[in-house]
Amino acid sequence: MTKTIVDNDAVIRCEGLSFAYNGDSVLTDVTFSVAARDFVSVVGPNGGGKTTLLRLILGLLTPTRGTVRVFGRPPSEVRRRIGYMPQRAELDPQFPVRALDVVLMGRLGNGRVGPFSRADKAKAMAALHEVGLTAHARRPLAALSGGQRQRVLIARALACDPELLLMDEPTANLDPLVQDEMHELLHELNRRLTIVLVSHDVGFVTRRAGPRGQRDYGRVHPGALRTRHPHGAARPQPTVASDPPRRSNTKYA
Repeated sequence: MTKTIVDNDAVIRCEGLSFAYNGDSVLTDVTFSVAARDFVSVVGPNGGGKTTLLRLILGLLTPTRGTVRVFGRPPSEVRRRIGYMPQRAELDPQFPVRALDVVLMGRLGNGRVGPFSRADKAKAMAALHEVGLTAHARRPLAALSGGQRQRVLIARALACDPELLLMDEPTANLDPLVQDEMHELLHELNRRLTIVLVSHDVGFVTRRAGPRGQRDYGRVHPGALRTRHPHGAARPQPTVASDPPRRSNTKYA
């Protein structure tokens, strides 16, 4: 039996969430909620179901069992309030496109057609400014470093003025110095946005999130969920009913 969350103010609320591909279980009985301006990290190995969880939150997949609500609604109804940064591997850096053009893609949606407006371009430039790439707006994507390309993808996610930011492996293949710069950027964004980040790099998450507030909310095969409240403060979180209470801050399925 899954514990029900009563949290009318939750940005994300998952209850008894399960998902399987062709009968192979990926998520089992995952229950958790994310409040406004939380910073939540989902950690686990490659192939562990982290991206699947993001796609369920986006409404791109339908749960096998359980429910997902974002801003109290089905995800498909509030997608314009969500910014999504995919894995860098999903974007070909050799494609002949400028950084500004990539960011402008974040203004697409709701079946719109036609050229981008002046307002769209202003929003895209504002997003580039927020990630520190104003001077690189018209540079080819292929001419940017790996860390700069990651920032371009973050700017694309910000261009739709989201309230929730979902990020898939934002620090993959980045050296430690660039990871530190990425952390500082995410810390600033977290002052106004709720952020959910998935990563296979447990070291990156634990170095920056710290051990406080870590909980296991179900089974992300074979991973775990870790969460940090903004500015490091621990916040009580619900767990699945089958997970007995423990004294430690960290729990495992």
